[in-house]
Amino acid sequence: MSEVYSDFALVYDRLMDNIPYDEWFHYIRLLLEEFNIKSGIIAELGCGTGNITERLAAAGYDMIGIDSSPAMLDIAKKKNEANGSSTLYLNQDMREFELYGTVSAIISVCDSINYILDKKELTEVFRLVNNYLDPKGIFIFDFNTRHYYLDIVADATIAEDREDISFIWDNLYDAEEDINELYLSLFIKADNIDSIFDDEASAAGQPNYRSDDNLYRKYEELHLQKGYTLSEMLDIVKDSGLELVCAYDAFTKNPAAESSERVYIIARECGK
Repeated sequence: MSEVYSDFALVYDRLMDNIPYDEWFHYIRLLLEEFNIKSGIIAELGCGTGNITERLAAAGYDMIGIDSSPAMLDIAKKKNEANGSSTLYLNQDMREFELYGTVSAIISVCDSINYILDKKELTEVFRLVNNYLDPKGIFIFDFNTRHYYLDIVADATIAEDREDISFIWDNLYDAEEDINELYLSLFIKADNIDSIFDDEASAAGQPNYRSDDNLYRKYEELHLQKGYTLSEMLDIVKDSGLELVCAYDAFTKNPAAESSERVYIIARECGK
């Protein structure tokens, strides 16, 4: 199995083209403006390929994108160059991220928080957030709930077959550990590999598969995500020293509940 978001990173945007990033961006921007953050420096934890980062940069914010995947950041930097934005991308683990100074806001969306599997480690992430926020600065993050993993996607298989790329995404939920295991299998048509993967990736020695007399190469990744309840997440926010402001059912202003599938939480810096 490959490192998380290594092989997948290079086709991530192509396979995630059903995600309404524009709508997500507008929701995040409304939340920022609600707390009078209309300019200044914003850091994004788990920025991935920069889909939200670059949209916020285009809206006038000075962006810092942080991600632990070099492959994802390589793609984000290409978007950065194409857009002519001044986004600073940092290859860091959010569990020990470092900034040069404080920022107006920090965001973490697209369920990046769920990749932190240990409550103590997540508490430390939030403490770092509190440390790097300006006085009364705002932290906005989302997460998929335990209900989502246990009752919506548990043991489900998601598959899609396209002309030159196919994937199978198997979910297995461990209810005792509240960990969702996502097994990703990618099948890339061989005559498109050079245009999708670099020479090093295409020579990685992965097994080949033949379909309709066409050659395909298979790539595999394992993703682990923690299913947090709303009450657990609120306790973690409190324990970190941040001040809880509100918790919304995703993309609405309705109060979040344990039955929510995705939750947005807004917290405020509360002393160092």
